[in-house]
Amino acid sequence: MSTSPRRIGLVTNPTAGKGQAAAAYPRILAGLRERGHEVVDLAGPSAGVALARAHRATHNGSIDILAVAGGDGMVHLGVNACAQTDVPLLIAALGTGNDIAANLRIPVRDELATLALLDAGTTRTVDLGHVLDDQPRPWFGGVLYAGFDAVVNDRANRWRWPRGQMRYNLAVVRELPTFRPIPYAITVDGTRVETEAMLVLVANATSYGGGMQVAPQARMDDGLFDVMCLDHVSRAEFLRVFPKVFSGAHVDHPAVHLIRGRRVHLEAHGITAWADGEPLRPVPLTAEIVPDALRVFAPDRLDAP
Repeated sequence: MSTSPRRIGLVTNPTAGKGQAAAAYPRILAGLRERGHEVVDLAGPSAGVALARAHRATHNGSIDILAVAGGDGMVHLGVNACAQTDVPLLIAALGTGNDIAANLRIPVRDELATLALLDAGTTRTVDLGHVLDDQPRPWFGGVLYAGFDAVVNDRANRWRWPRGQMRYNLAVVRELPTFRPIPYAITVDGTRVETEAMLVLVANATSYGGGMQVAPQARMDDGLFDVMCLDHVSRAEFLRVFPKVFSGAHVDHPAVHLIRGRRVHLEAHGITAWADGEPLRPVPLTAEIVPDALRVFAPDRLDAP
């Protein structure tokens, strides 16, 4: 059991999980202090400010651990602050979508279990995706995607109601009638393919969007991306196949192609890539897998859910 006091930076998204993160914040704070840890509040008026504070703290030695409370967006912040440092990431998975935590076998919506992970002191190193750019958030832990799913995510994020998976499903129904297949050029480890597709995603983890198993064989510690491409299908066929993504059965469809690799260059026009549920940057882009780029508090097993 890890009992020695630590300086722990804490960032919380108060709106995550329909306010669950905000409700849990006092309990997390009290639990850390009861264990003798010094808590450094790194929250800011915006996610950008919070990231800058967290990044500075992890790189100047002012904290020993970074703790984030929220969904995949907060994990994305933590990943970009802790990547390639000695500061481990502690995740309180309290969002609507907690896919990265689920891939790491971290308990979801249970801040007491998160504190128990801290007590146990067990950390693991996992891979991260790195977008070759000088932007402030070049790292991602879960899935990078650019296509119909990114367009749907953008629409869903502009809605305040409904919440959770239903909001995403309704956004699919709204976007699908006007969506046109996108011409892509995809280069994986030097092999280039041109195609028209509904979407292309680069996965370090199995799932995104609150449990959609888009790359069911992906692992966060195997040194490889799983690249998934969905070729153009009719609207009726898309709606028929879409529900299968929650079990991973979509990979058997002839329009779905999976390839594994370490470096992916994605070319398209007029598409913004998203990663870990956050808008990232316009395509084209290049992403590389970086093995053992992050230390994270997690149980022993890191196999895919």
